[in-house]
Amino acid sequence: MTAPPSPPPPRRRNPLRRPAGPRRPAGRGGHLAGAYGLLVLTGLLYLVFSLALPRTFPTLDTLDSILSTQSIPAVLALAAMVPIVTGAFDLSLGYGLGLAHVMVLYLIVEAGWPWPLACLVVVAGGGAIGVLNGVIVEFGRIDSFIATLGTGSMMYAVTGWITDGGRIVPGPQGLPAGFTDLYDSTFLGLPVPAFYVLALTLVLWVVLERLPIGRYLYVVGSNPRAADLVGIAVRKYTVCAFATSGLIVGGAGVLLAAQQQLGNPSVGLDYLLPAFVGALLGATAIRPGRPNPLGTLVAVAVLAVGLTGIAQLGAAFWTVPLFHGGTLLLAVGLAGYSARRRLRTGAATTPDAAAVTPEDGGP
Repeated sequence: MTAPPSPPPPRRRNPLRRPAGPRRPAGRGGHLAGAYGLLVLTGLLYLVFSLALPRTFPTLDTLDSILSTQSIPAVLALAAMVPIVTGAFDLSLGYGLGLAHVMVLYLIVEAGWPWPLACLVVVAGGGAIGVLNGVIVEFGRIDSFIATLGTGSMMYAVTGWITDGGRIVPGPQGLPAGFTDLYDSTFLGLPVPAFYVLALTLVLWVVLERLPIGRYLYVVGSNPRAADLVGIAVRKYTVCAFATSGLIVGGAGVLLAAQQQLGNPSVGLDYLLPAFVGALLGATAIRPGRPNPLGTLVAVAVLAVGLTGIAQLGAAFWTVPLFHGGTLLLAVGLAGYSARRRLRTGAATTPDAAAVTPEDGGP
């Protein structure tokens, strides 16, 4: 008769192991500070400049000026953000803006087209250029920096060819009133361009945060290899991101033409650096560590308040590029720090490929 087996020895508890139980969210205060720090900074900057310039800064005229003059940089920052979601950069934004605003004026002034048709053609052309950029990057296997810089240079050449190195100036009759009202009109007492920015931000937020295509784009940007392994069409979504960026740039060109009311072939390059500053700085706000529309809008607000206050203080002209360059370095540094912090804490804020499920409509 065999003896019954002896019970296994009790498992020794590891003294270094954390006791079981509900875990408290770690770093909640730090997360809130990272997510809403830029928003608080905007309020602080507005308060500081209001105290320093009580007669000029906290006025409705200043608010109207900020909302109208910063609308085009805000639209371009949102355009730059979309390819960044997929891990690419579109350096042709400034050149595309210059070509779009010159082209719409050429079609209206020189070719005599109706302004609605000219605007639609220019916006569609911007989308076609975006598709070309995406195809060159993905199917040509050329780095996005090099590819978009090359196409941007070609667009700048086309702009110079159209204008012959000069400017497109409307005749004595001027531009159609409906076209100029795209920028000069108001709604609810506020400049209409501000509502364009809000509408575009809302659309991009819904697409990126609430629809499956947004999750796919974030997966492509975070890990293209993993996205390809689970069946996500990396090339297709990257081309879509560039096409969306091109469409937005085309719309911004129409808005710039309505603002300037003359065709200047070199004006678009001035918007390139502010666009990337807003897009990269926006990746440190609202959803730290990932480019997002609401964060981009907050970043543009910080830049707008800061630049307006500096200008009213009487700063020299060279402070503007200095401010943009310093802010760009700060944005990249903060984005890198946020990514490293997420890796250390394990708080993954960017969805990975495993999060794409059939319920989302994915593979």
